[in-house]
Amino acid sequence: MVPLGFLAVFFVWPVVAILRLGLAEGGVVDVLARAETWQLVGFTVGQAAASTALALVAGLPVAFLLARTSFRGLGLVRVVILVPFVLPTVVVGLAFRTLLPDGGVFTIVLANAFFNVAVVARTVAGLWSHLDRRATDAARSLGASPARAFTSVTLPALAPAVGSAAAVVFLFCATSFGVVLILGGARFRTLETEIYLRTVELLDLSGAAALSLLQVVAVVAALTVGALARRRRETALRLRGRASVARRPSGGLEWTVTAVAAAVVALLLLPVTVLVGRSFAGGLAGYRALTGTGYAGSLQVSGVEAALNSVRAATDATVLAVTLGTLASVVLVSLSRGRVRRGVVETMDTALMLPLGVSAVTVGFGYLVTLDLLPGDLRTSAALVPLAQALVVTPLVIRMLLPVLRSIDVRLRQAAASLGASPGRVWREVDVPLAGRSLLTAFAFGYVVALGEFGATSFLARPDTATLPVAIARLLSRPGELNNQMAYAACTLLIVVTVAAVALVESVPGRSGVGEF
Repeated sequence: MVPLGFLAVFFVWPVVAILRLGLAEGGVVDVLARAETWQLVGFTVGQAAASTALALVAGLPVAFLLARTSFRGLGLVRVVILVPFVLPTVVVGLAFRTLLPDGGVFTIVLANAFFNVAVVARTVAGLWSHLDRRATDAARSLGASPARAFTSVTLPALAPAVGSAAAVVFLFCATSFGVVLILGGARFRTLETEIYLRTVELLDLSGAAALSLLQVVAVVAALTVGALARRRRETALRLRGRASVARRPSGGLEWTVTAVAAAVVALLLLPVTVLVGRSFAGGLAGYRALTGTGYAGSLQVSGVEAALNSVRAATDATVLAVTLGTLASVVLVSLSRGRVRRGVVETMDTALMLPLGVSAVTVGFGYLVTLDLLPGDLRTSAALVPLAQALVVTPLVIRMLLPVLRSIDVRLRQAAASLGASPGRVWREVDVPLAGRSLLTAFAFGYVVALGEFGATSFLARPDTATLPVAIARLLSRPGELNNQMAYAACTLLIVVTVAAVALVESVPGRSGVGEF
């Protein structure tokens, strides 16, 4: 009841309140009947589909590299491909605006694909590493070329993981906010940025409600497809058993795929490297300026204070999200092992994923409308930003912990219970040690995601409590070269923290299971 209660109070209630306000004003049917609305939907779906396709094309060679090859430096590759996924959206947007100043649809697609290569690579690699090489060898012995053996044997076996990754990537790209806001500007808008525009600048609640309804329908559809694909993937993993042994590439095709993967990894480094280099274009002026408030007082807090605000909010949000995510994962695993119907468990799982796809602006505005009815009036509380960030982080924690807990052999738990261990001790002695690495991963991931969260925070953070991503966005919207230098320096600091967190996770020995990311 704890995670579902949190979801009901801090997600369902605010979203429903905003939708009711918008529907009460009327005009929703008119908005849905306009051609511009469906052009907006078409652009949202089109750029998300293109980004997903590009992420799949770029991610599959990297998945081969992670799953099938073994060489010195593979740990560094894991860090490099993971960093883009947890970078703040404003950092990625600024990096691609620096690299491709003209922006446009192509740049938006590139940036969204850049974000999600890691999702494809790690999700597919988790299943690929468990495929038996003998099936491919048998196809080759029957005369199949390496390419035909891949398309006829390997790719169909990988289909559950590819489908799961594609559904998640499509969801992330369709609800992308910071990237489209920075790179699209006034020319290109998705449902997410249009909801922000109508809510914050135009106060058009009926239009925002109509678009939110469309977005919720799309999100539920994507989550349903993702749930079906995850079921097939987890079933395939259980059937495959232990991972196969990785080795050096052999043959022309494998070396070609390895070279393509190396090129993808190098391209992932390019935007980040350009942005870091730009931060030193004026020497250390941008870094020194972080102690101030920018050109002509563009910020109400200094860059250092914004960084401290980010650290405090991210810490609170991560502790809350990991607690809720762990409870939810334990409940879902327990129910799936009991007599509860599988459909009920999957419905709960899908419901817990909804905050990933519903507009952060809708949630944030809903907080301002509803939370005054709770004791203490949370609308003026410093806890508002961590609560919103925890909503975003909790689904990611669940996706990293749940597959690992499900993969634990139930016979180990039964053996411990038969030796007299209580249910609590079984979790402590069996599940926690086996899932410990994934728990650490979830905490580190959650922290860097919360640290860079921009959508809800940009709406809820007051000027005097701005976080670093919000401060970066405000600096970019103000004139003055000093503001640009400060923004680049702040982005570099977030990159350093992100790299450190990912490196910490990858440095922990052992593998506790196969998570979503």
